[in-house]
Amino acid sequence: MGSEDLFKKRKARRNDEFKRVSKARTQMKKILIVCEGEKTEPAYFADFVKHCRISTASIVEISGECGSSPTSVVSFAKEKYAAEKRRSDPYDKVYCVFDRDAHSGYESAISQIKSLHPKDVFVAITSVPCFEYWLVLHFGYNRKAFSPQKGRSEGAQMLSELKKYVPDYEKKASGIFAKLFNRLETAISNSERAQTEATRDCSVNPTTKVGTLVTDLINIRNEYQKPKT
Repeated sequence: MGSEDLFKKRKARRNDEFKRVSKARTQMKKILIVCEGEKTEPAYFADFVKHCRISTASIVEISGECGSSPTSVVSFAKEKYAAEKRRSDPYDKVYCVFDRDAHSGYESAISQIKSLHPKDVFVAITSVPCFEYWLVLHFGYNRKAFSPQKGRSEGAQMLSELKKYVPDYEKKASGIFAKLFNRLETAISNSERAQTEATRDCSVNPTTKVGTLVTDLINIRNEYQKPKT
């Protein structure tokens, strides 16, 4: 075999490999998760993505660098989406994760997300009063509502509730997903039940949509892994 024939075969193999990689990338989803928390939520979702092998089916970026208010989460998400769109590689989904707690911009952030285009790309993943309610739901169904008390916000009260089950839990701590992984299905089921009852009762206190995000990512992974016909 001449060197020219060998070169052509190598080139053909490279082209085939490039086509396979390009096809796989086309089938994968590009996802952005923007969190209000600097460490707790980003660490939780990073551990979840790694443990559940979500990255085998999607390109997931997780950020907690946008500030602590719901409106700053939305602003950061919009900027990131616009930047990637200019590169002709926009996100398929952008999840904005934030709490209501005592934030004055909570309702404004939700309204902004509803008005964004393209539709169905930006999703509000809210927790009332806070992310810790999602963690509480790993241990059983609980719709105990809290109201602000002198010196103690709703979020602080929910944190105390969580510590009944996880005494060593602290804000900004890592490793919480690994501790609760075996209870994930329980949390998803309980969060769906809470959402249903919130609709019936016209009260979102307490509720969380973190289960929606978790379920979406698992479904994306499962769909990608289906045998292609």
